[in-house]
Amino acid sequence: MTDLQSQLEVSSDSAPQFQPPSSTPDSQWLSKLFFGPEGLRSGWGFALYLALVIALVAGLSHLLHPGLHRLAGTVWIDLARAGLNTMCAVLPAVALSLIEKRSLGSYGLPARGAFGKMFIWGLVWGFAALSLLLGMLRGFHAFYFGTVGVYGIRAWKFALFWGVVFLLVGFSEEFLFRGYTLFTLSRGITFWPAAVALSLLFGGVHLGNPGESWRGALSAGLIGLFFCFTLRRTGSLWFAVGMHASWDWAESYFYGVPDSGLITQGHFLTPSFQGPAWLTGGSVGPEGSLLVFVVLAILFAAFHATHPAKPDVTAA
Repeated sequence: MTDLQSQLEVSSDSAPQFQPPSSTPDSQWLSKLFFGPEGLRSGWGFALYLALVIALVAGLSHLLHPGLHRLAGTVWIDLARAGLNTMCAVLPAVALSLIEKRSLGSYGLPARGAFGKMFIWGLVWGFAALSLLLGMLRGFHAFYFGTVGVYGIRAWKFALFWGVVFLLVGFSEEFLFRGYTLFTLSRGITFWPAAVALSLLFGGVHLGNPGESWRGALSAGLIGLFFCFTLRRTGSLWFAVGMHASWDWAESYFYGVPDSGLITQGHFLTPSFQGPAWLTGGSVGPEGSLLVFVVLAILFAAFHATHPAKPDVTAA
């Protein structure tokens, strides 16, 4: 059993007793309100993390507004926003890890597995899954791959640029929705209820994207739940980070199709769609197609077969 799985499964009876900060008798009730046997109580930790993330996003966006404004309309704004979101997702967890006396890696991204085998397999799965979805659409004559849109060194520059952007996107979104938040909520309401709640939130957030639809938001939520499943089976988020980044890179750069209604600059292929929105995804892109749910069912089944549950991990 991995360190992360052990922490998700540990009960309050067997967990090491956390020693709250020293306090006077008159303030002990306040200490008990915020701290329990395992440290900062789950609900308070979750709320405090989200409050810090929101405060950082608002504060840094205001502070960096002049620079971000100058980048508006260029590809560099996507890199700047991805970097900003990564900082805002990680820094509050760093602060809370000091309060909770845990390593940052205990929240799903241990340094020992960084960019290792599971991450690489995630890259493979992400590209393959998106290719399968587009292949199915092609089979229904609803999608055409088109021709190459960029060539030579320019194509490689865009490939590398979007690779960095989507790596940051995968890292920040996985840690935000399935890192500290999932670890902390799991301590309070167990793993799967926390995973479902955060996956619903993940899907709901996508409704704020231009051109999004209920099908696209639902598929995003189910993809989030699949990433929770991979965390449960592997003990870390590195597979999910790799797959998230690769899926987005293949979708936005390599195949050049809309991603939640957004189209990137400098995409490799110049594809086209034809057919009803329920099949093509419409303005959402392939994530809004009903066929995405077939692909997600295949992903769940394939991952279950290739990464069976360990016998010493009990269902929560």
